[in-house]
Amino acid sequence: QVGDKGHLIGEDGEKISILDTQKENDLILHFTSSLPTNINQTFNAQVNKTKRNLSERNHSATHLLHAALKNTLGSHVEQRGSLVNDKVLRFDFSHHSRMTEEELMQVQKMVTEKIKEGINLEEQRNLPLTMAKEQGATALFGEKYGDTVRVISFDRDFSMELCGGTHVSNTNEIGLFKIVSESSVAAGVRRIEAISSTEAEQYFMSKINLLDQINEVLGEPKDIIAQLEKTIKENKKLKKDLESLQAKAVNHLKSELGSKVQSLNGMDVLVEKVELPSADALNNLLFGLKPISENFVGYLAANIQGKPMLGMILSDAIAKGGKLNAGNVIKETAKEIRGGGGGQAFFATAGGSDINGLSNALAKAKEIIEKV
Repeated sequence: QVGDKGHLIGEDGEKISILDTQKENDLILHFTSSLPTNINQTFNAQVNKTKRNLSERNHSATHLLHAALKNTLGSHVEQRGSLVNDKVLRFDFSHHSRMTEEELMQVQKMVTEKIKEGINLEEQRNLPLTMAKEQGATALFGEKYGDTVRVISFDRDFSMELCGGTHVSNTNEIGLFKIVSESSVAAGVRRIEAISSTEAEQYFMSKINLLDQINEVLGEPKDIIAQLEKTIKENKKLKKDLESLQAKAVNHLKSELGSKVQSLNGMDVLVEKVELPSADALNNLLFGLKPISENFVGYLAANIQGKPMLGMILSDAIAKGGKLNAGNVIKETAKEIRGGGGGQAFFATAGGSDINGLSNALAKAKEIIEKV
């Protein structure tokens, strides 16, 4: 439980900010970044009411959540930890497996129904621990209790727990409630994170605004789901058609480049600048050119939608000969495009940030190959 925040205001008007409050050995500790100039005066403690009200709504929602989990999953559910503040509630509990969507929806619905019922808080103070247990109050796992306890109930047949925290006087004060996530934190321990009140209102408003924007983008159809599915289907088809056209373009380019291969020192060399749609297209093109000859050396400087990329491939015979290493050539020439990369002896690529350096990279590659 996160403690209250607020201020201590002295008789002389000095205001000290309280960053947190915690209970230790039946004493309330106030945490502050500085001490009052004059501690021998009377102070007026002012609690941040907004933060406290939001925190108590989340705390009370945690009690309802705990009860809903027991009702949905079984009596084996026990609290294993929690965090409550003015923004969020986090609840760890014992359970053997991931909750299904149906189970989460059932818990969400049950908590929401209890909020709407407007159940009044029932508080029993200084109740003997044995009597509290006889009434069926839930004790927290691993918690140490004194001889007398405080029991908080929201409908004794639904939620009754030993608790010392702050709560709403009626469940309808919680307002909205939304489970945000469910996850594993340890073996046999699950965690639910949820929001209520103002945070939940903002959450739902953001979702409504997003839905309105999607609806507007889709042209405000009568059935937004059907239209969205249609749009996704059309997009997949267009993407497939585009990939097909790009593949044809790459094949055509491969034929053009094949006619530009030159003989040099017993090698069939191709060093060219190209424009391609993607890095995959560059890779496919290089591997498509490799079978041109048993002594092939291919180096391409590619403009990929405004971004520079280099690629080099060698035939097996050239790579095994050891006179050229694609990885080394790419590392050296990649400096010209302010990039880096590498690969294997027979194949390597590199990306960069300077598109204007492609010509220099080509020139350097030619220089290196000519010296072999």
